[in-house]
Amino acid sequence: MTMTHFHADDGEKIHLKISGDGSPLVLLHGWTSSHRDWNPFLADFEARHRVFRWDARGHGGHGLVSDTVPTVERMARDLQNLLDHYALDKAVVVGHSMGALTLWQYLRDFGESRLARLVIIDQSPRLLTDDDWKNGIYGDFDRHKNAAFIGELERDFAEALLRLVAFGHNERARAAYLENAAGIESARQRLRMQAPRPLIDCWASLTAADYRDVLATITIPALLVYGSASNFYSTGTAHYVRDSIPNALLHIYEGVDHAPHLWQRERFVRDVLDFVAA
Repeated sequence: MTMTHFHADDGEKIHLKISGDGSPLVLLHGWTSSHRDWNPFLADFEARHRVFRWDARGHGGHGLVSDTVPTVERMARDLQNLLDHYALDKAVVVGHSMGALTLWQYLRDFGESRLARLVIIDQSPRLLTDDDWKNGIYGDFDRHKNAAFIGELERDFAEALLRLVAFGHNERARAAYLENAAGIESARQRLRMQAPRPLIDCWASLTAADYRDVLATITIPALLVYGSASNFYSTGTAHYVRDSIPNALLHIYEGVDHAPHLWQRERFVRDVLDFVAA
């Protein structure tokens, strides 16, 4: 299976892989990740769906060819460009973390007429917190802490991101970081190979966004998958999203972090396929 691409309407080359047969299933990865995040699910998804997995602009090790900053608004437009280029309708779209924010921005800008169902994985509609909003990162990550974090990204991108993941709600992630476990060092080396500037610009866009008003406008079915030991969000965030979307089904995966689908892969596949077929 080789990487292919299409050109967004600003000329940027968007890389992706396409496989399987059936109704369209579009998979949107998280910040600093790539299409490879979905590899564990391919065999099951391809058996029923035509699967589209992109590397969001600025991600996947692909240098940018345009001057466009990879904002969440631009990535939502890239999603519309993808649907247009491949003439997709009634698509099921799965968004993890940044992918969920991209999907909510898409709904704000383009509506839901091209989509059949949504799957949201462990994300808050607003990342930053304030006196009236505690369902963002850590329950306590305001604009001042975010500005400090962006400064840390500028100085040492890889280490700042590893620390963001480690010093949240998940004790196992914190212990792994402090022990410098093999997986931490592997992630550190992977992150050091990425170009920081587009990813920092992208983060600034993600943390400026607020999609709480979008949730109530969603009328198509939505499956929500959250980890009870998410690094970033309490189960209160999961319940807020469920209660805000009129037709939402929530599954909380016990004892797992911000990537619940990767920890409980068989359950995630079963939950998604059952939800789509319902």
